[in-house]
Amino acid sequence: QVQLVESGGGLVQAGGSLRLSCVASGSIISINAMGWYRQAPGKQRELVAGIFSGGTTNYADSVKGRFTISRDNAKNVVYLQMNSLKPEDTAVYYCNAAIRSSWERGYLQVWGQGTLVTVSS
Repeated sequence: QVQLVESGGGLVQAGGSLRLSCVASGSIISINAMGWYRQAPGKQRELVAGIFSGGTTNYADSVKGRFTISRDNAKNVVYLQMNSLKPEDTAVYYCNAAIRSSWERGYLQVWGQGTLVTVSS
């Protein structure tokens, strides 16, 4: 069984910073892409940032220049450093990873339980 556990969410004032962490645990052979998604009330879940095992990253236009995604492959951890936060960044943030846990199967998409980020104006 493989699971992702996020931490680091909370309440912050506009202009502030937060750092989210997501640890993958369980029977893991390898992890390909890892990423952060978010879902605000009444809106669809959207990709915030992604990072491949080699380090290539991509960001939503709305967070470019403010958020930074990084990962520690040795620890199976992905981070999201969020700076200059805005009220519109308020959402539940979900970690996602493509994980291979069996030689008989390919990579499976695994989701974390989500962590709430609230940015007050």
